[in-house]
Amino acid sequence: MKVAITSTGNTLESTLDQRFGRCTCFVIYNTETKGIEFIPNPNRDAQEGAGPASVQIVASRGVGKVISGEFGFKIKSLFDSLKIQMIVLKEPEKKISEIIEMLNN
Repeated sequence: MKVAITSTGNTLESTLDQRFGRCTCFVIYNTETKGIEFIPNPNRDAQEGAGPASVQIVASRGVGKVISGEFGFKIKSLFDSLKIQMIVLKEPEKKISEIIEMLNN
């Protein structure tokens, strides 16, 4: 399964970005192949609609789960309709590498 993780940067040492729609980067991790892809978020500085536009980015990558610090109120119904699970992780200091390790265990 592919999992999207919101990140403050484009390395495994970056930390979890608390914002979904306006995160710096999406990390797409494939739990089966262990492949990792970093995608800069073009919606980071959008005036409005950053959340729904970001949903489209992760959905187009075929993810089944998204991990972030929080999700905007417009997002839940979109993810529900796409059958994508949202996981809220309230640990802003958590590194991407640590989150991937949690997914592997």
